[in-house]
Formats: sequence, structure tokens, C-alpha cells
Amino acid sequence: MNRTMMQASVTMGQIQHKLDIIGHNLANTNTPGYKSRQADFSSLLFQQIDNFVSEGQEEAADETGTQNRLTPEGIRVGSGARVAHTNIDLSLGNLKKTDRALDVALLEDNHLFQLQVATENGFETQYTRSGNFYLSVAGNGQVLLANADGLPVLNEDGQPIQLADNMEGMEIREDGAILVTRNGNTAVEAQLGIVEAIRPRVLAAAGNNRFSLPADEALADGAIIENVNGQLQSGALETSNVDISKQMTDMLMAQRAYQFNARSISTSDQMMGLISQLRS
Repeated sequence: MNRTMMQASVTMGQIQHKLDIIGHNLANTNTPGYKSRQADFSSLLFQQIDNFVSEGQEEAADETGTQNRLTPEGIRVGSGARVAHTNIDLSLGNLKKTDRALDVALLEDNHLFQLQVATENGFETQYTRSGNFYLSVAGNGQVLLANADGLPVLNEDGQPIQLADNMEGMEIREDGAILVTRNGNTAVEAQLGIVEAIRPRVLAAAGNNRFSLPADEALADGAIIENVNGQLQSGALETSNVDISKQMTDMLMAQRAYQFNARSISTSDQMMGLISQLRS
């Protein structure tokens, strides 16, 4: 396999990864709070081929009239491209009014709700923009505020929000305060914990519309600042921020690039076959 075929085959695999990301974005167009992802490419290792012509060679070439094109800085021959990073866009999407008491939408870019997720080593805090919450029975006359997957929502102290079950009504205020009505009296009994992602690129997709911090502590340090005073809209949900027209354009460009590299392999194979026939 020659260099051209290796470059093309490596790049095709990475373009397929980009197509998978685009397909995932399009499939979640109607998912509340979904954030679009984008693949960022970078070049793999390349070889520097020196093609510098010395001063004496230049004079000799001028006399004979056979001077070739000079490239004093040499020629770079690459090894293909790879997906260097999957960038998450945490910008605000459109808001959809639902008039449901437990539906809330974040109004600032990079703001996130906190969720408690059970892992092999205990519990882990993950993050989401999806604000469609529910009440889950916790036992002992208590209920938990949870997301659509049943994961507990955390308060400003990083603890699951638990409330007594004997409530007459409940609503979430614009500042994240949870108002509960009991015996005709309304009072604040909990506060949603809202954080801001200072470096959104550090966040990793954890599945089910959730994000987590990287395992590398050096990268995780400073990635999240807790307990910001976020602004919410009650009775509404944030829709996906996927731009369908942009995704379709990116998909067409990726498909063209895939076809180009496939054609490069086919052409290289034909040329090698022709050389083999000439040698025989």
C-alpha cells in the first residue's frame, strides 16, 4: 500500500466519525436541552522532504536551462487527518412554553443543572441543560426532584433535593427557588443548584444528554464554577440548538470528502496495477 492509499484510508475512518456526530445531532433535533456537537480535525504526523538547491547548483542549472522549481522550505507530506476534539456548543436554544410547573429552562449560555449519578466508585456529579423534572418517591414520606431518567437533581450545596410528600402545590421560581404550598402557606424549601461551564470544551459527553468532567484532574480544575445565580424561565423547556441547515451542509461536505478519498484509493490501485503490467 503506497502513501496515498494510507492517507486516504486513515482520513476516511475519521470522516466517518464526523458523519456519526452529524447523524447524532440530527437524531436529537427534538430532544429538550440537547446541545449540538462538532468534530474538529487536525493533521497527523507529516514528513518534511528537503528540496533545497545550493547556490552552486542554481548557477549550474541556470547555464544549462534545466532549473527545476525551487522549494527552499521543503515539501510536507502528511499522513492524513484525525478528529482531534468533539466540541460541545452550550449556547441557548429556542424556548418552548409548556405551562408545566416542573419544567424550567436556563436563560444563559454555558449554565447547567447538576445531577447525581451512581457509579462503581460511589456517586458522580454530571451536568445537563434539560430542565424537564419530575417527582420520584424516595420513601419515608419524602419525594426526590429527578430528571426524566430518574436521576436526583442537586441543590446549591450539591445534595439531592428532597421534599416532604404532603404538599398541595409546587413551582420553581425564576431564580431557581422551589416554592412548596402546604396548608395554604407557600414557602421556599429548596434551591436548584446551577453551575457555569467556564471551559465547555473540557466537558465530555456522558450519554443521555448529560456531561461529565474529564478523569484528568488537571483538566477538570477550573472547568466548572458552582452556584452561579442563574436565571430561569418557569413553565418552559429549552429545545435543541441544532441548526438543521448547517448540519445538512456539513454532512454533504463530509460525504464529498469521503468520496474523494475513496476515489484516491481506487486511482492509486489502478496505477499500481498498470505499473505491475509494465514490469511484466
